[in-house]
Amino acid sequence: MKLKALSMTLATTALVALTLPSIAQDKSGSNVSAEGTGTPGATASMAMAHELYALGVASGDALTVLTAAKLAAQAEGTPQEPAALDPEGFELVSDAQTTAKPRGRPRKNPALVPSPEEGAPRPAAKTTLLTAAGDEEGATEAPVTAAAMFAKATELAGDDEALKGMIADAEAEGARGRIGGAVTWESKLPRGQIDVWEVPFYGNSYAEVAIIGDGDANLDMVITDENGNVICYDVSPSDQVYCDFVPAWDGYFYITVENAGRVRNSYYLMTN
Repeated sequence: MKLKALSMTLATTALVALTLPSIAQDKSGSNVSAEGTGTPGATASMAMAHELYALGVASGDALTVLTAAKLAAQAEGTPQEPAALDPEGFELVSDAQTTAKPRGRPRKNPALVPSPEEGAPRPAAKTTLLTAAGDEEGATEAPVTAAAMFAKATELAGDDEALKGMIADAEAEGARGRIGGAVTWESKLPRGQIDVWEVPFYGNSYAEVAIIGDGDANLDMVITDENGNVICYDVSPSDQVYCDFVPAWDGYFYITVENAGRVRNSYYLMTN
């Protein structure tokens, strides 16, 4: 490249850099990119594992439960503790579904952690709203683990020694080929209460969210952006929920989890 051409290129680059700050991104609409796509990862695999496990147990099929166990072993996330949110900072809005809306102006761009490639876990903060209608324990105290899935598969295998051998080999493989990258937070939610989670996601970066309950009570989930727009929701009679989307810009998202059952549900919130 000739010196004159290089100088022109540098001048053009500098001009663009000077004008970029004045071109503010419109953040008044829904924080979802219509063009964005991504590849499901550990969060999707774990959600699928728990769905398969429930199907396998209901049908008494050891092979289905074994498939669920192998998926779960490869996709288990890194446990984290959430920060505390001020419950006075939210108000509940009841429409087709109950959502928690931050009071006042939307928060500014979140102080996002380094990208997943840099190895930092995603942060999250939580508060619980409403007075518990009761805190009766259910039949289980936490979502089923991969180890428990393998044990259930062995139980369902009965006297089939060949199948038991297959299960033992799969369990010995453990988390080989683990997908990685997922983070989990645990919450014990009494009936009648609502958890509100605040989780930041990067713009133009694939986002996954899963709720994985212990099976004792129905959990409903709604995800909204900082402007109150509903990104996805699930009010089916289940405590296994999965949602994926691509934010248009860096922002906070609010995940409302309501215990619509009759006993406490200890669940995991899982994200990529």
